[in-house]
Amino acid sequence: MEKQVISKTRPILEEAVAELLHHNLPADCLRIVDMGCSSGPNTLLPLWEIIETTNSTCRRLNHQKAPALQFFLNDLPGNDFNTVFRSLLPDFFDKLEKEKFDKLGPCFVAAMPGSFHGRLFPDNSLHFVHSSYSLHYLSQVPEGLISESGEPLNKGNICLSETSHPSVHKAYLDQFDKDFTSFLRSRSSEMISRSRMVLTIMGSSYHNPSCKYGSQIFQLIGASLKEMVDEGKFEESLLDSFNVPLYCPSAEVIRELVQREGSFNIDRLEQYEINWDVNIEEDADKDSNFDKWARGRYVSKYMRAVAESMLTSQFGAAIMDQLFHRLSSKVAECLERGIGSRHNLVISMAKK
Repeated sequence: MEKQVISKTRPILEEAVAELLHHNLPADCLRIVDMGCSSGPNTLLPLWEIIETTNSTCRRLNHQKAPALQFFLNDLPGNDFNTVFRSLLPDFFDKLEKEKFDKLGPCFVAAMPGSFHGRLFPDNSLHFVHSSYSLHYLSQVPEGLISESGEPLNKGNICLSETSHPSVHKAYLDQFDKDFTSFLRSRSSEMISRSRMVLTIMGSSYHNPSCKYGSQIFQLIGASLKEMVDEGKFEESLLDSFNVPLYCPSAEVIRELVQREGSFNIDRLEQYEINWDVNIEEDADKDSNFDKWARGRYVSKYMRAVAESMLTSQFGAAIMDQLFHRLSSKVAECLERGIGSRHNLVISMAKK
């Protein structure tokens, strides 16, 4: 899914990079960071898109000397940066050398471990900030999900849903407000004037009932866990005390928070939806059977990669195979009913 998300975002990314180069060249070195980069096979795809756009824009603007590009890959310290630098970067640089871009300076790549909810770089040091599918994850589970008497307020759920108490919705919104505002303030200090930022966030939409909270697939995980509680697989208290630190904002929330923080102008705020199983034909063997069960297993497999460590810390490793088998069946039924998409927000901003 991440590859499709980046592909859909590419025109906005290209536009932002072109604007950056138009206003901030000549410069000896452009410093660029990808926040929440992870360590999977698509980790370096945003870097490649930026390199291609830089080369074509410098050619179009007839710049005689292309700037050096210094990329920083940011994620939490627990991210597997070793995989990126040992397994992915050698092939990346080999491909870069073969392309022989005529308007491209030298490229350098470094890691910057740490939380993007706080400061990571010196003042006025960054030219371009990119983040894809990271900012909907909160810095912590919101406070206020337990009543004064000690009862869980989001009982039976692991995320926001139709049955969540209004105070739970407020707690999640308040935590996102705090985290996203902190993110904007930190980047405001680190970015130079007229620099650019492009963010892709999993969002919510009231126009599509299945994307009302932007977390339907986590609701299905919660439903699978509830079934296992009912069958006596583990205690109900384990489920009721677990909440995913995930909030999918609406476009209106994003616009309000950016305007209130005041450091950035929104150039574009686009919305689109992609199916849960969008890349199945590309990722599978050519002779694969793409019936609903295969699609359910495909979605369950990538959700396991996303969520397993979080779930294991609460429920233990022993139930994971059964949990994600149940999830694959639920996903298959949703896809058969035409339900199963994620709502995405792409925000392109300029530092004032």
